[in-house]
This record gives sequence, structure tokens and C-alpha cells, in this order.
Amino acid sequence: MTVQDFIDFIITFTREHTAWAAPIAFAVAFMESFCFLSIVWPGTAILIAISGLLAAGGVELDVLWPAIIAAGFGGTLGYAISYWIGLYYKEDIKTMWPFRNNASMLAQGESFFKRWGALGVFLGHFFGPVRAIIPVIAGIYHVPQWQFQIANVASAFIWAAGVIAPSYFGLQYLLN
Repeated sequence: MTVQDFIDFIITFTREHTAWAAPIAFAVAFMESFCFLSIVWPGTAILIAISGLLAAGGVELDVLWPAIIAAGFGGTLGYAISYWIGLYYKEDIKTMWPFRNNASMLAQGESFFKRWGALGVFLGHFFGPVRAIIPVIAGIYHVPQWQFQIANVASAFIWAAGVIAPSYFGLQYLLN
């Protein structure tokens, strides 16, 4: 099964089983925010597709809001675990896949982090190319846990709402 087959399965399953929208949104957002998976996982595109399907299917807000909240929690957890990986492995992270094969990825994330500091944790959720790297680098640089988590939680929920809500409401507007 290819990644595309898996994505098609998730989207089709969600269309047919809207009660699973929140748990699926959680899992997709987690994978999009976890340092190793987010490099190959098109989570943002999947969340946009799912929210569009919910709107096209006439699903009410009582399904949408739990999906947004679940995606926020998934994004928060993915970033938090990535931070702890950076905190634990520190400089050894450079010898691990996929970072050992993509040194420029770490350099790009480090440059972004040096420019923005702790605010970079907040901004990282919104920029796909550095989303996978920022929490790891925050851990490597020992950003205080409380600063990291405040930025992480706030940005994850804003990111989830910003990804899911516009496509849902935009498509609902076009359909009505």
C-alpha cells in the first residue's frame, strides 16, 4: 500500500463514517506534527480534504468542532513528543534518520529557530518545511518546558482551526 493509497483510504473512510472525524483528525494532526512522520506525511492536505468532505456531506458543526479540537490535541502531542526527543537525544539527533540524510533540514530549522527563538515554536506549526524540525531544535536548545508548551498548545489549536474551518465554511458557502 502506497502513501497515496493510505490517504485515499482515510478520506474515503471519513466520508463514509463521519463519527470518526475527530479521532481521524487527531491522528492526522499528530502525524503532521511529529518530527519523523511529518517529513513524509501530507497531514495539512488531508485535514483540508476531510473538512471539505464534511461540508459537502452536510455534516453539522457538532462534528466539525470536535474534529478541530481533536486536531489541536493531536498537533500538540506530536510537537511535545518531538520536543522531548530533541531534549533527550540533543546533538545525537543529527545521526538519526531522516536528519542524517538531510543535514540541510536541520540547518534550516536551526536558522529559523535562531531568528525567532521561542516564538519560532509558535510559528513552526504554520510553516510546513520547518514544522518537523522546530520542536526537536527547541529541545536541543533546552527551551524551558513552560515556554515551549504555551507556544505549542496555542499554535496547535490556531493551526487546526486555520486548516479545517476555512475549507469547511468556504465549501458550505459555495454550496448554499
